[in-house]
Amino acid sequence: MDDQNKNLLLATALSFLVILVWFVMFPPPEPTAPQDETPVTATEADAVQTPSAAGTDTGGDTASVAAEAAPESEAPRVEIDTPRLSGSLSLSGGRIDELFLKDYRVSLDEESEIVELLSPVGSQSAYYALYGWAPGAGLKVSDVPGPNTLWSVEQGETLNVGSPVTLVWENGNGLTFRRTISVDEDFMFTVTQSVENASQAEVGMAPYGILARHGIGEDADLPGLKNFFILHEGVIGMTDGTLSEIDYGDVREFDIDPNERAQAEVFQVKENGWIGFTDHYWMTTLIPEPGSPFKAAAKFDARRKIYQTETVLPTLTIPAGETAEVTTRLFAGAKEWETIREYQAGGVQKFIDSIDWGWFFFLTKPIFWLLHNLNQLIGNMGWSIIGLTLIIKAILFPLAFKSYVSMAKMKELQPQMEALKEAAGDDRQKLQQGMMELYKKEKVNPASGCLPILLQIPIFFSLYKVIFVTIELRHAEWFGPFRDLSAPDPTSIMNLFGLLPWAGPEPGTLMATIFIGILPLLLGISMWLQQKLNPAPTDPTQAMIFAWMPWVFMFMLGSFASGLVVYWIANNTITFTQQYLIMRSQGYTPDVFGNIKSGFKKTPKTGDK
Repeated sequence: MDDQNKNLLLATALSFLVILVWFVMFPPPEPTAPQDETPVTATEADAVQTPSAAGTDTGGDTASVAAEAAPESEAPRVEIDTPRLSGSLSLSGGRIDELFLKDYRVSLDEESEIVELLSPVGSQSAYYALYGWAPGAGLKVSDVPGPNTLWSVEQGETLNVGSPVTLVWENGNGLTFRRTISVDEDFMFTVTQSVENASQAEVGMAPYGILARHGIGEDADLPGLKNFFILHEGVIGMTDGTLSEIDYGDVREFDIDPNERAQAEVFQVKENGWIGFTDHYWMTTLIPEPGSPFKAAAKFDARRKIYQTETVLPTLTIPAGETAEVTTRLFAGAKEWETIREYQAGGVQKFIDSIDWGWFFFLTKPIFWLLHNLNQLIGNMGWSIIGLTLIIKAILFPLAFKSYVSMAKMKELQPQMEALKEAAGDDRQKLQQGMMELYKKEKVNPASGCLPILLQIPIFFSLYKVIFVTIELRHAEWFGPFRDLSAPDPTSIMNLFGLLPWAGPEPGTLMATIFIGILPLLLGISMWLQQKLNPAPTDPTQAMIFAWMPWVFMFMLGSFASGLVVYWIANNTITFTQQYLIMRSQGYTPDVFGNIKSGFKKTPKTGDK
């Protein structure tokens, strides 16, 4: 095979590799599954799988509770109004089932709706928290409140900070159930359940909490999910220090057959734990009191398409004339680092791990901490990313210095290396021996230039994770048209790179890939200039690959979060400056303009000192 065919084969293989990596990292969006048009009544939809006290130890048995109740739209409600939350809880089941996050809007438009986290039965995708008691020996399902039991308000009118609400229900057989719900200034609810036994007999029952999400199709995920491979969405839980993450697709394998023993993923917690659902930026979590054992489970009801997580505490025995109570917590809100860290300090074990830090958590956590504190100091996330880049480059400077000094010495040794090549001729072994002796004599390590590049790879992926996952980057502004650093560059030639007051192509479309924004263009130019610090390789194939690389990366990264592209541009600019100055200090002056001129010629230039 001649050299021309070899080069063509190599170029084709490389092109295929780039395309393959592109589709792995950016798979085309899956088609939206059609919604199930079968009408679902409120009573049927509320038939969540509530635990039985007999099954609290094994996690096996369940009882479907669907007591008759008024339609959801007619059930009385209690308003929730705090500085950060609004919504209501339904007296049908005493569910916390309508919750809005006041600090967050759906889009950058100031007129857009605020984010809705929880929604009642009858909405497109119902999502709610439910509490109750699983009946033990001697009790029937009708003796305890169920998902549709109509409660009464005993105390309080509106649930807000410092003003709890107490609900009450009597079963007519001597048992009085109360549920007191309070909320703090952020996203944590405290739910205290009590039962007063005025009957003549001892009773037993187990307190539980349930989070339920209603799906929209037989095999479809919930609406609004990102379905991105680097992001976990689904069940998340902590079991005595061990984190568990289960995707929604895997939760569907825990299908509950009401005619058989229930199937579920069960976690037996000895002292500390929590379980719930996590999305990109939002989360709901059931949190029993630290130090108390409980059973946590994840389930799926395929017939009604209900995803479910639950916590079930040990059965309580309540003698006649006695009262028992238990307190648990519910987190329902945004995954803010500072807020979650405060809850962790307050006793929620490893709650900060509910943020998806990824495999490189040992890098993503300190990188985010540094970026967060820079933003607190500077007050602008874009400049904070540039400041973070400066700090990272300063930390890596000793390695970079050694690398660029070695590169300068290698340039100085170029004439001697050419002489060795001529003397060795076709004897490859003699050439290698001569090269090793020369490197040893001049104290040059040819591999030292690779180390800074290798270290940049995990740092780059860690920063990518931070920018993509953390809510602090969501809708974070820089300047001008860059109003969301977690989103792709909004500029394009179609809006004169942000000068005209309309949006560019829709991110993820072919038009957006072709008509890239100003940041990807600057990235390509910065990579190209950095490349010109060295002469083009003499081998034509290598020269072709190097020539195309900046522009391939420019288009590939055009759909990345603009904050990540800002980091890469800053990194390239600092690297160019460092390399140029250090190599000059070692007696070698890179011929940048000469290398640029030679790049427009067919034959690559070998470079001059």
